[in-house]
Amino acid sequence: MNPVTKDIFSAFSISDINPAAMSGTKVWRGKDVFAKNTPIDGTVLAKIENSTKEIYDEVVRQAQDAYPVWSALPAPKRGEIIRQIGDSFRVHKQQLGALVSIETGKLLQEGLGEVQEIIDICDFAVGLSRQLYGLTMHSERPEHRMYEQYHPLGVVGIISAFNFPAAVWSWNAIIAAACGNVSVWKPSEKAPLTAQACQWIVAEVLVKNNLPGGIFSFYQGGAIQGSWLAEDERIALVSATGSVAMGKKVNQTVAGRLGKVLLELGGNNAIIVTEKANLEIAVRAIVFGAVGTAGQRCTTTRRLIVHEDVYDTLLTSLLKIYEQLPVNNPLKDGTLVGPLIDLAAVEQYEKRIAAAVKEGGKLRAGGKRIFPEHCAEGYYVAPAIIEAAASLPSLQEETFAPILYVTKYSGAVENAIGMNNNVRQGLSSSIFTQDMQQMEKFLSNKGSDCGIANVNIGTSGAEIGGAFGGEKETGGGRESGSDSWKAYMRRQTNTINYSDTLPLAQGIKFDL
Repeated sequence: MNPVTKDIFSAFSISDINPAAMSGTKVWRGKDVFAKNTPIDGTVLAKIENSTKEIYDEVVRQAQDAYPVWSALPAPKRGEIIRQIGDSFRVHKQQLGALVSIETGKLLQEGLGEVQEIIDICDFAVGLSRQLYGLTMHSERPEHRMYEQYHPLGVVGIISAFNFPAAVWSWNAIIAAACGNVSVWKPSEKAPLTAQACQWIVAEVLVKNNLPGGIFSFYQGGAIQGSWLAEDERIALVSATGSVAMGKKVNQTVAGRLGKVLLELGGNNAIIVTEKANLEIAVRAIVFGAVGTAGQRCTTTRRLIVHEDVYDTLLTSLLKIYEQLPVNNPLKDGTLVGPLIDLAAVEQYEKRIAAAVKEGGKLRAGGKRIFPEHCAEGYYVAPAIIEAAASLPSLQEETFAPILYVTKYSGAVENAIGMNNNVRQGLSSSIFTQDMQQMEKFLSNKGSDCGIANVNIGTSGAEIGGAFGGEKETGGGRESGSDSWKAYMRRQTNTINYSDTLPLAQGIKFDL
């Protein structure tokens, strides 16, 4: 392990967290062992045991047992427990943020930011616990009252991805808990240590409050273990974050048993830069969106659609910045681009660039693997810029790597909007313009077809207060803020007759 990584990893300690609290009082053990290494320098951090089906069934059973206890608590009381959970993450923010960085290769600031998202979502959920509103409707029948209320679903299953190994879990588990649900989490096999640390932090709060550990449960494994959640009729809702291929399988399986799904899948996000844009702020947003988390965010900027009047100026500025981007150990001061998650990701980066060039794209920056000092076994690449025609087939593909396709457009902003929409994915989108008419066209019903549409900010860096999610192959789910909590509850319409008669709706007469 290189010196920088070793110093921070040795400082990371969760010895003050009681591991016996995890999943009640038992630390689950499996038989199938895999090694988890850090993408920073390839060092093996730990050996992880995949959960067996027997372990999974026991975890779900504990969650089922915990559900009546947790759902019986008044929602504001649940909010109080969530407040304590948020405070516990505040205490462990530095430790957990460092672990996120070491395990996934994120910049340390991004790791800390991810833990802050957990804290923020806990704060949001505390307020939400007093605001699970229903509506009251006027009845057409005299002396009748109609209203709707929301009840928890039961056991919620969560499948998360490596790129946000903690925050996305919290978006689901914490909001679901505020609604009265319990959760079973299958984290990515590429980020098992972060999941374990999160579980310990939460479980200690539950133990302190004499609550069952099954309220927040987890188990380890890969695609096979994830399929158990999708197939299990005991799981009322499966929230899955990951690839489109994975999401389609989950959706098909859960739909086959008439369960509920919440899908957050691929993103092939574009920024439009019009001839009336502030190029200075546009460049900053483009670079962060394209290379942040080494291009491994679902909201990463992958396509840049630039008006011909400012195309050369903007591209020149980007190329100059890309020449100087510090690619190095993400724990080292001054680093802006860390490693990809593993060798397979590096190979995908190389294959996609080769394919794009073969299709006619012009590689203008990056395109090669990098070997920083002390990180020769890490998975570093130079962020790439490829000039591309709008018809380039590679523009349709999402590659989880820092590859930015730059395309020129001419004429009206509608032409750029059409290019933005001409992909199968529909997560995040942005436009940079100082023109109100262009802005409003982008935000109109005929504008961006994405779940997120921003003006004069980039495609990544969403706040937890808004609903997060997208359309088309992104899956259509919504998580985090706004009224996303409704996905974790079942709606019930209630009609109360307080008269001495039985009038029927629609004026129907049924006299005996």
